Amino acid sequence: MSITVRAAAKINLHLGVGRAREDGFHPLDTVYQAISLYDDLTLTTAGADSVSVLGSPYIDFRDIPVDATNIALRAVAQVPCDDGHLVQINKQIPVAGGMAGGSADAAAALVAHDRLHELGQGDDVLLAQAARLGSDVPFSLVGGTARGRGRGELVEPIEDHGMWWWVAVPAAVGLSTPDVYRHFDRLFPDAPERPAEPTELLAALATGEPVRLARALHNDLQEPAIDLRPELGALIERGEAAGALRGLVSGSGPTCVFLCDSVDGAMEVLAGLSADHDVVLTATGPVAGAHVLA
Repeated sequence: MSITVRAAAKINLHLGVGRAREDGFHPLDTVYQAISLYDDLTLTTAGADSVSVLGSPYIDFRDIPVDATNIALRAVAQVPCDDGHLVQINKQIPVAGGMAGGSADAAAALVAHDRLHELGQGDDVLLAQAARLGSDVPFSLVGGTARGRGRGELVEPIEDHGMWWWVAVPAAVGLSTPDVYRHFDRLFPDAPERPAEPTELLAALATGEPVRLARALHNDLQEPAIDLRPELGALIERGEAAGALRGLVSGSGPTCVFLCDSVDGAMEVLAGLSADHDVVLTATGPVAGAHVLA
């Protein structure tokens, strides 16, 4: 028996980061949006656990573990059963790109395991399992547009009736999330305990106006990411010069995303950036969270 589940990439429309807590985690106040770049995960009962990964040509598979440390296998292992599992992942979401590709795979695995074995677990149970795997995994279950607090794992869906057009430019080399947070701590030793709230961004989403949303986009990790990788700042400048309403480092980077005013605007930005970048992607948001395909 097998089942296929699709899960989407995320971007952070707002990412407010507070001073690190005693446990080492940073309090967050963020607004996530799921966009139409997907990983598809097929889960099949088997004699033993294994993982295989394939996907788009721009995906670097070298850092994706295919042993028991793979986050999708760890997701499946949360509810033991007699069967082993073959996890097959078809990736479109950049690896180590700040778009929660691993979290999407974990969320897809949770849903696939629940449906494959007809466990009938409630949403609250799946969300608790997701939170144990990582801060972004609960949102990958929920999808759409949502506010995240705590470490990002406390997710509250937000009504978002807009259709937002994005251009995304992955980097050839990933950027370590822990490294970006450590650099944030170095740059902002006096960061507030409570992160910045997304007041203006929530108001902008309610209007459905791309220009207003562009003005409200915010990422506290953008400065440390650009300080570590200055070429990201230059890329944002080029994207905005090509017609994007606003460019932003996605999460901890290094993928950069660009909000556009329409599909035509997105095509113009794609054309403008394609001269210097081998991989330029378009996407829309918001889209659904992890869901069964077949």
